[in-house]
Amino acid sequence: MKPPRRDIAGPALTVLQGWAGAARRQGEREWFGNPLHRMLLARPLPEGFAANPRDRRPTNPAEGRRLLAGIFDLAGTRMNVGAGGDPFDKPSPDRAFAVALHRMGWLHDLLTQEEEGARAALRLVADWRRVFGRWNGFSWGPTCLERRVFNLACAARRLSAVASDAERALLAADLVRQARHLAEITVEPERALQRMTVVGIAGCALAGEAGEQLIDKAMSALKRDLPGAVASDGVHASRSPEAGLELLFDLMTLDEALHQKGQAGPDEMNRAIDRLSAATRFFTLPDGRLASFQGGEAVGAQRIAAALAHEEDAGPPPLKAPHGGYYRLDGAGLSVILDGGAAAKGVWSATACAQTLAIEILAGQDRLVTGCAWSPDAAAPQALRLTDGASTASLADGSAGEPLRGLTAWGVGPRLEGAARQVEVRRHDAEAGVWLECSHDGWAPAYGLIHDRRLYLDLAAGELRGEDAFRPMVEGPPEDGPRRYLPFKVRFHLHPDARASLARDGKSVLLRGPSDQGWWLRNDAIEVSIEPSAHFEHGRPRRSSQVVLTGQVRVDVGGRIRWKMSRAEG
Repeated sequence: MKPPRRDIAGPALTVLQGWAGAARRQGEREWFGNPLHRMLLARPLPEGFAANPRDRRPTNPAEGRRLLAGIFDLAGTRMNVGAGGDPFDKPSPDRAFAVALHRMGWLHDLLTQEEEGARAALRLVADWRRVFGRWNGFSWGPTCLERRVFNLACAARRLSAVASDAERALLAADLVRQARHLAEITVEPERALQRMTVVGIAGCALAGEAGEQLIDKAMSALKRDLPGAVASDGVHASRSPEAGLELLFDLMTLDEALHQKGQAGPDEMNRAIDRLSAATRFFTLPDGRLASFQGGEAVGAQRIAAALAHEEDAGPPPLKAPHGGYYRLDGAGLSVILDGGAAAKGVWSATACAQTLAIEILAGQDRLVTGCAWSPDAAAPQALRLTDGASTASLADGSAGEPLRGLTAWGVGPRLEGAARQVEVRRHDAEAGVWLECSHDGWAPAYGLIHDRRLYLDLAAGELRGEDAFRPMVEGPPEDGPRRYLPFKVRFHLHPDARASLARDGKSVLLRGPSDQGWWLRNDAIEVSIEPSAHFEHGRPRRSSQVVLTGQVRVDVGGRIRWKMSRAEG
C-alpha cells in the first residue's frame, strides 16, 4: 500500500501568500513611519473624554502597592526603578517584560491605589510619551499597541481626574492617535476583530467627532466579522478557549461603554457575548480553570469567575461543543475533555496546534493530565505546537502538522500546515457509562494510517478506559514482501502539581495530585517511561513530567495500546 500523495498546490500557494504578505508588511511599516501618516492621525482632535469603559478582569491591589514603590513584576521578571522611577528610559530585562510594560496592563493594578496611584499612572504615561510617543516598530506594533489602547481607554477618566487641562489634552490626543493607528494595521489578521473591538472601546472613551468616527468603524467591522469568529456553540474560530475568553472580556467592556453613551451594540455582538459565555462555562473544569488547548493557557479561576459574573443560574455546562469540536465526559470523580476537531485553518491557524484528539483529565479538582499549554505569549519555541506537546498519540517521532517558518511565516504568520483534515467523533451515552469513538487522518499523507482513539468512562467502576490505535487508511490483506514497523507513543503530560511513579512491574504508573488521592494508569504498552515535560502558566514554563507509553504499528496491519485509569484504594 502506498501512502496518499501530497497536494503540492497548497504549499506553493502558501509560499506565494507569504511573499505577498512580507511585501505588504514592509510597505505598511514604511508608511507608518512617514511624517504624513503621523499628521493624518492627529485630525480631528478629540473633545475630551466621554464614557468610562470598565475592564472586568480582576485587579491586584498588592501589585499596585509594589508599582507605587517602583517595582515592576511583569512576565515573570522583576525590575526595580525605585519610587518615581522611569522604566521606559531603561533597557528591559527581556522581550516578554518589554511587551508587558508597553501594553500597560499594570495600569489597572496601579489605579487600585486611589489618587496616589492615579498620579503615578499619569506620570508613567507621560514618561512613555516622552520616549515612545512617535511611531517605532516595537512599541507601536500590533503586539503592544492593541492592549495599550485598551488599557489607556479604560484608565483615561481616572487619569484625567488628576490631570491638568494641558495633560488632559495630551492624554486624549495620545489615545486617539494610537486608536486610529491600530485601526489601520492589517498584519496579524487573526487579531483584526480584537483590534477593532478595542478601537470601538477607545471611541466610546473619547468625546466628539473623533470618538464617533472610531465607533462607526468598529461597529461595521463587528457586524461583518463576529458571525464568522464565534461559532453557534461559542467556540472561537481559533479554537482556543483562552482566545474566546479574552474576546468575551473585551466585548463586555465595549457593550457597557456603548450603553454609557446611550447607544446599543449590534445584535451580532449581543449574540457573541451569550455564546462566548456558554463556551467559557463549557471549558471551565472542576478546578475552576479553563481547559488549555490550541494556543490557550488554563487561566486562573478568579479570572473565569469575573468573566461569568453576569450570568445567574446558568445551570450545568453543556457536554459538547460540536461546532468547535470539543467533548466532555463527567462522572465517577473524573472529568475528561477531548479536542475532537480539526485545527483551525487559514488566518485563524496562526496559534493552532497539531494536537488532534488531545485530552485533559481531572480527578476531582486535581488536574492530572494536561498538555504543555503553549500560547502566543509563551517564552517557548513553536515546536511545542507539534503533536508531542499534548496528551495524544504520535507516530514515528513525527507530527501531524507543523507551523510555517522563515519568510513565509513572517509574511502571513506562523500558520499551521499539514494538520488533520477529517476528524470524526461519535458519542454514545448509556446508564453505565459514556463512549467516545474518535479518529483523524493527520498521519495519512505521510504513512497512510488513521489514528483511532476510544474513551470509555465507566460510571459504575469509576474508571476511564482508553485505546489508541493506528489502522491502514486502505483496508485489505497484508502486502507481500518485507514487513514495515513504525514506533508510536501515547503521551500523558502531567500538570506541574501532579506526580508520577512507576510500579515494580515496569508498566503501571501511580498518579497523584495535590489532594494525594492516587490513580493507577495501567496499560499493555511495550515500554513505559516517565520523562521531563513543561507546562506554561502566564507565559512562563513550570517543570513537569510526562508518562510515555511506547508501542509499534505494522504499516499494513495496524497496532494499538490499551490503557485505563482507576482509583488506587488505600
